[in-house]
Formats: sequence, C-alpha cells, structure tokens
Amino acid sequence: MRQVVSYIRVSTGKQGKSGLGIEAQREAITRFAAAEGCEVVAEHIEVETGKGADALERRPVLAAALAQARKAKAAVVVAKLCRLSRDVAFISGMMAQRVPFIVTELGADADPFMLHIYAALAEKERGMIADRTSAALAAKKAQGVTLGNRTNLNEAQALGAAANAAGADAFAANVVPVIRQIQASGAKTPRAIAEVLNARGIRTARGGAWYDSTVRNLLARA
Repeated sequence: MRQVVSYIRVSTGKQGKSGLGIEAQREAITRFAAAEGCEVVAEHIEVETGKGADALERRPVLAAALAQARKAKAAVVVAKLCRLSRDVAFISGMMAQRVPFIVTELGADADPFMLHIYAALAEKERGMIADRTSAALAAKKAQGVTLGNRTNLNEAQALGAAANAAGADAFAANVVPVIRQIQASGAKTPRAIAEVLNARGIRTARGGAWYDSTVRNLLARA
C-alpha cells in the first residue's frame, strides 16, 4: 500500500479557526486514498497565503510535510493544486524538492508536465480575473461613479456576475482535460464520468458532488 502525507492549507486565520475548507480538503483526500489504495500516515494543516514565489519559506508546515514524506519515501497529497500554489515558479520549486506530490482532482497519474500546465492555467486565470476587475472599476470611476456606495449595488452585482461567469469558464477549461482522460479510460456516459470524478475527490465549482447533469452542463459550457 502506497503511503502518503496529507497537506491541507487555508488562506486565512478565520478559515483555520472555523474549519471552513479544512473538512472539504480532508474529505477529498480521504476519499482519494480509499479509491487508490493509499495509506495516509500523517496530516499537516497550515494557515498561510499561497501567494509569492517565496511562499515555501513562509510555510513551515509544508516544509515539515515535505521532510516527513522524504524520510518515509512517501508522496505529499493535496486536494487541489491551488492548495500548494497558483504560482508556476513555486510549483517548479516544489518539484526540485524531489518529493512526489499528488493532486486528488487530477488523479494519481498526473505527471510533472501536466502539473506545470495546470499551474500555468491557474496563474493565468488569477491574473485575468484581477485585470478584468481592475479595468471595470477604473471605467466606473472614470464615469464619475463613487465606488463603494450602496447606490451602486446593481453595478457591483453585475461585476460580480461577470467575475463568476469568468471563473466558471476557467473551471470548465481546467476540468475538461481531466474528463477527457476519464473518457479515454473507458467511462463514456456522463453518469460514469461523474462517478469517477466523485471517486477521485474532485468537486464541482461550488464544492458539491458530480451528477450526470453537472457533467453535461460543464461539457456544454466548455
């Protein structure tokens, strides 16, 4: 049985104290380990931002997880790639540690090349959303709109809806390659694909379970 070290990260102290996000990540890792026949020998939980290429220096818990995994000749497993980082340079630095790591939403067979691609997509997505938000706010300010005023609620809601749509499109773009791999392995129907996604611990954009309807909707969006 393959041994793995679990690493869970939340970005804020509030999330850490409330458990928000921690249980979801733990559940995804537990389900993945059961499906893949892995043994979780240790769990590490960290409350720290993932931004910046020097993030590893500010994340002692991750450093401890890497050290334990290296000693046990085990892999580090995370629920989502963003729990490590959305920074390509950081992901490259992680690979230089010579400790294998597994992302449950990508499957046990995702190679370093795939991880680099997904990290690049996540980094690009973050930059595009930030750019669109800044541009929209700047345009409103140029029109003389007072930002932050409750009278601008409709405009703010419209911006939020646009950002949500962009996020949904980016999520679909990230998940479709995984679905194509699942289809290539023999799961052809939306129901069968949903079962594999759930078994891998991959959640929908809203953090829920997959059904045949959600698989069809995502493929239609893509």
